[in-house]
Amino acid sequence: MPDTIMFECPDCGEETEHAILRGKLGKAGVEGTFRCSVCGRVFSGFIRLPRPFSVRVMLSDEDRTETTSTVLYENEILEVGDEFDLDDGRHVKITLIDMPDGKRVKKAAAPEISGLWVKAYGTLHVKVSVNDNRRTIPLYLDAEPGDEFSVGMIMHFDTWDAVIHAIKTRNKLIRRGSAEARDIVRIYGKKLHGDAALDDIEGQPFNEADYDDGAMDLGEE
Repeated sequence: MPDTIMFECPDCGEETEHAILRGKLGKAGVEGTFRCSVCGRVFSGFIRLPRPFSVRVMLSDEDRTETTSTVLYENEILEVGDEFDLDDGRHVKITLIDMPDGKRVKKAAAPEISGLWVKAYGTLHVKVSVNDNRRTIPLYLDAEPGDEFSVGMIMHFDTWDAVIHAIKTRNKLIRRGSAEARDIVRIYGKKLHGDAALDDIEGQPFNEADYDDGAMDLGEE
């Protein structure tokens, strides 16, 4: 018997988490007494468990693509950009959703889906361009999707360090602040030379054109 269950609360009018105060688990659901975690409403009745079913998954991992499957539940709604774990523990992100009529959509109810296209999303290779005042050096940093990078943060490489000068995400260019690796398109950095004052580098105006050569080398889309 699970401790909680998702169900449409009679008072809230939307699906919320309910504590199972007492109940009996059957093949199709739970008969018992439940309490909504949002409004506190207590009621007795029968809650039908969502039906699980298997859907085809096309997984891209670096230069490899494999076909596998995952279990969805009939009350789920999936969207491009959603993240989840496959049965073997690999963390993935949805990139395309296939429908039975051959169309590809950005969002769909689970029972309508014929297949999912996903990419491995455990360790990301974040693009980095470091400028040393003469040239731009293209690099990659391995990071978890939730790792945070901030303007002014020091990046340590094998023989030298660099400070993050700006961060380009899918939606904007960050000159002050931070972003998670999952949202970053590219990090711009300035190489630290000897005793160069970090404050001086942070105060320099950012010009994306200074990194144009690095963008070409990295194959940025």
